[in-house]
Amino acid sequence: MKSKPGKRFNYDTRILHEAGAKDPSTGALSVPIFNASTYAQDDVDKRQPFDYSRSGNPTRKALEDTLAALENGTNGYAFASGMAAISSALMAVLKQGDHLVIAQDIYGGTYRLVTKFLVKYGIKHTFVDTTNLQNIEKAILPETKVLFLETPSNPLLKITDVEGAVKIARSHKLISIIDNTFMSPYLFRPLDLGVDIVVHSATKFLGGHSDLIAGAVITATEELGHEVYTVQNTCGAVLGPNDSWLLMRGIKTLGARIKAQQESASQLAFRLREQKWVSKVYYPGLPNHPGHNIMADQADGFGAVLSIETDSLERASRIMKNVKIWSVAVSLGGVESILSYPAKMSHAAMPAEERLKAGITDNLIRLSPGLEDVTDLLDDLCGSAKG
Repeated sequence: MKSKPGKRFNYDTRILHEAGAKDPSTGALSVPIFNASTYAQDDVDKRQPFDYSRSGNPTRKALEDTLAALENGTNGYAFASGMAAISSALMAVLKQGDHLVIAQDIYGGTYRLVTKFLVKYGIKHTFVDTTNLQNIEKAILPETKVLFLETPSNPLLKITDVEGAVKIARSHKLISIIDNTFMSPYLFRPLDLGVDIVVHSATKFLGGHSDLIAGAVITATEELGHEVYTVQNTCGAVLGPNDSWLLMRGIKTLGARIKAQQESASQLAFRLREQKWVSKVYYPGLPNHPGHNIMADQADGFGAVLSIETDSLERASRIMKNVKIWSVAVSLGGVESILSYPAKMSHAAMPAEERLKAGITDNLIRLSPGLEDVTDLLDDLCGSAKG
């Protein structure tokens, strides 16, 4: 997918030389950490850029400008976690009595937010398989205000035609929101396809080093940006200056990391499907993966996450107990390879019946390859599977 016209640099260059690339006051190539809560006011009758760090912090502002630039958005906001970002984005555009259409195969934390909390405030929802655009159209009610997408989805890597979904949303005057965590803006920039709001668990690929918790919201318009900022400033789930600095540092290596991790994911996908103990491989880069052509047309790659279904629960358990290089953990996108068990980790909040209905079986393992040698990663999986 091409960057918007008028951008001066190619994307790899922009990561390092736009927005928060250097401190404007000193020229430092690393924006300083401003550990300040309060800022002296020169004139109480004139608004100043910073007064209290919940409302704005120079380090966080440099990060937020970077996030907006990477997604080709107007406004970026950094939050204390991915769920803080998602909940704030939804709070910014929903009110009591509203309804949202949401992807069925969604992150477990988002599922919990929608089913356990939003319903308390009279906000209704309908989960649909968004890979079929007709399902979106059929689920829209007169009170529907938001279409929430996640593609590739977590953990089955289902692909939604974002351009087609946006057309439906716009025809019904809905606000479209997409979780772009799995792809990162390096590979996919949904705002360019007409999406209104992009959210991230910046803990994952944007941070990339398993050393911080963070979330991000980027908007397509100043108006939506103002609504998100109002929630951020009111509720205060902001990212602190130290973690803002860490996230900016992680973003500087995003391109190098994503390219290497995507290559490893692709190799693992093709080689794992040849293993007899693997029943199915879910990876958008496989030519037979549903939605492969859509992703090839709308994104700049296929991502660095894949999932496999083993031939038995016993096999899945054996792998998780025996792997040496892979870390069995809940997250993804770090420089070290992470193996996750959705049934008891990312989607533990989803009732077993709903998980199975969504296709998330007890034999399913999600893989996020890091920067280790891909042959070592494959050997570790295969050796562990055989016990």
